[in-house]
Amino acid sequence: QVQLVESGGGLVQAGDSLRLSCAASGRTFSRYAMGWFRQAPGKEREFVAAVLIGWGAGPTSYADSVKGRFTISRDNAKNTVYLQLNSLEPEDTAVYYCAAAPTPVLQRSYDYYAYWGQGTQVTVSS
Repeated sequence: QVQLVESGGGLVQAGDSLRLSCAASGRTFSRYAMGWFRQAPGKEREFVAAVLIGWGAGPTSYADSVKGRFTISRDNAKNTVYLQLNSLEPEDTAVYYCAAAPTPVLQRSYDYYAYWGQGTQVTVSS
């Protein structure tokens, strides 16, 4: 079983930056996928970014709405995946979740991911 814990959210103003962390523990896989999603009240979960684990430099994928502003990265020694959020906008306000899938395939659909963290709130004021 894999446990995921997000942290780093908060209340910021438009244009500010945040760095979200997702710490993984328990059973892991030699090669797998890690993704970030977000969900605003009354809306479906939305794909944000994903990275493949198991390579020296894993391929990444980003939603069009965050390309050039958000960056996904990892620290293998700490079993942690990060999401750097720059140039934040009020439209970025949501609960951000990290997720893991036991196969090394970049996917944007939330139903592909088997393990989820509890989420961390990001609120951006104008």
